[in-house]
Amino acid sequence: MRLGLNLGYQTPGRNPAELVPLVQRAETLGFDSVWAAESWGTDAVTVLAWMAACTSRIKVGSAIMQIPGRTPANTAMTAATLDLMSGGRFLLGLGTSGPQVVEGWHGQPWGKPLVKTREYVEIVRAALRRELVEHDGEHYRIPYHGPGESGLGKPLKLMLRPLRAQIPIYLAAIGPKNVALAFEIADGWLPIFVVPERFRDAYGTPPAGFEIAATVNVLVGDDVDGLRNSLKPHVALYVGGMGAKGKNFYNALVSRYGWEAEAAEIQELYLAGKQREAIAAVPDELVDAVSLVGPKERIRERLEAWRETPVTTLLVGSPQPEALETLAEILL
Repeated sequence: MRLGLNLGYQTPGRNPAELVPLVQRAETLGFDSVWAAESWGTDAVTVLAWMAACTSRIKVGSAIMQIPGRTPANTAMTAATLDLMSGGRFLLGLGTSGPQVVEGWHGQPWGKPLVKTREYVEIVRAALRRELVEHDGEHYRIPYHGPGESGLGKPLKLMLRPLRAQIPIYLAAIGPKNVALAFEIADGWLPIFVVPERFRDAYGTPPAGFEIAATVNVLVGDDVDGLRNSLKPHVALYVGGMGAKGKNFYNALVSRYGWEAEAAEIQELYLAGKQREAIAAVPDELVDAVSLVGPKERIRERLEAWRETPVTTLLVGSPQPEALETLAEILL
């Protein structure tokens, strides 16, 4: 199992450049990759370009670049440029995000995300192969034809010559249909909130040779209760606040794991503006199931369950250099 570092997206007032020493430490320890995310704050691409310029070996991956925020052609241009300038170190992670972000931030219709993702990946791959890009689908028409067209559009191919014509594409997916789509059309998959003991029940069996880069929050220390409690706001935000009722994929995932009543309570409290109560309602067992917290030996024991999964890269979400060092000592 390889190790990666997931920087996530940065909270207000935090400059991603401050994370350069952590990324450089990960590279020194032998981590295979570093990943950055975006929501409606810091974007992933700028952060990854900065990190690539400050390192020499570690791969840089987007977890994720939001599909509604960029046209497929723009994503292909960005991926090819980052890959070229980093010397072939870029990993393209894509995802639709949720309907609140898609419609509320990007101003795009939620529509049919599975169909849209399939078309998007098809166009990106064709562009990276430097084919003339032509697509007449439900979501994308290239060259454009329809209301307001000039009639002057013509098929184009990528002007630059990519260092790699097949940059690995990972999809972020949680629901069963989305995961099945990732298994079908992508090179890899980016899950979060993984309960390793329930992996195959929740997700099925991936294809042979398929890459799975799973994020897990890691905090090392002797105060297990304190570390666990420090992760509860993060869990409550996703389970309770990342999406409307009935359209929160993280809430649905936790329910499928067996915490249905707890997930419903967390969401009800969070959406009612009772964030503190929602945080308090997060069970200790849930945090333990989806995280790695505690002293080194406790983490070592917990990693045995992860070794039984088909996960190929464990993406460490942690601000602690000692967390990176602990995982590297155990796994590398």
